Amino acid sequence: MKHLYLNLKRFDVPAEFGGVNRVAPVGDWGAFIVGSTQDALARYDSAEVEFAQFFPEAHILGAAAAKKPGSPIKIGCQGVHRADTAPGGNFGAFTTLRPASAARALGCECVIIGHCEERNFYNDTLAEAGVKDPSAVNRILNQEILRAAERGLDVLYCIGERSEEQAQWREVLGRQLDEGLAGVDKSRVVIGYEPVWSIGPGKTPAGRDYIAMIARFVKERTGGMDVVYGGGLKADNAEMLASIGEIDGGLIALTRFTGEIGWYPDEYLEIIRTYLGK
Repeated sequence: MKHLYLNLKRFDVPAEFGGVNRVAPVGDWGAFIVGSTQDALARYDSAEVEFAQFFPEAHILGAAAAKKPGSPIKIGCQGVHRADTAPGGNFGAFTTLRPASAARALGCECVIIGHCEERNFYNDTLAEAGVKDPSAVNRILNQEILRAAERGLDVLYCIGERSEEQAQWREVLGRQLDEGLAGVDKSRVVIGYEPVWSIGPGKTPAGRDYIAMIARFVKERTGGMDVVYGGGLKADNAEMLASIGEIDGGLIALTRFTGEIGWYPDEYLEIIRTYLGK
């Protein structure tokens, strides 16, 4: 099974506000993305490849409403809180936060957890409180994964090493896997590998051999869990990533990195065609 994910981050913000959205009005953005991609994605065998799109919360309802019967797209959200609602317990006192129950009620089937941007947020917050335990973030993310799985959400759990951690990548990634997946039903989880040290302007992308090495390590450490490349599946690396037998898919974000940068449906579909070879 291949897994092709789309992380839409905050690509809904219009260009005039400093964002990259040039494809649809904000109110129609979620529906536009689903509507402009689901027919083309329906040509692929659902037994061989799954498609998930992770939306900012404001767009989940529009995206879910745009799904046709039998649509190949799974609607996802960008994280859940480590606590959830429960009969006789917390009824929803989660101002600014998204419990897994809310995500499920909105129509989500999956969630991305542990993306490097989420890890950075937690690391920065904990640092302000003087907490330097590298396992603290993993424990928080573990609670999020557990809550998501309890609500029937499939999880893309992202791991990755930063520049200052690269020499100790086995220890860093091993800890993220062991602590993040503690007590988790692994059948509901796919691992997304992000070489954080290689992501961004001016940095050298991780090479084929390095990615394959990490994927083998993850599979050995987890008993064979599926691993996708989370460092950005793009037009210029799709064929290379498809040639790595240990990699089971990828995470797409921006599709255009020069000129009017942003996410565009035709370019997204072309990346998928290139990766799948059809």
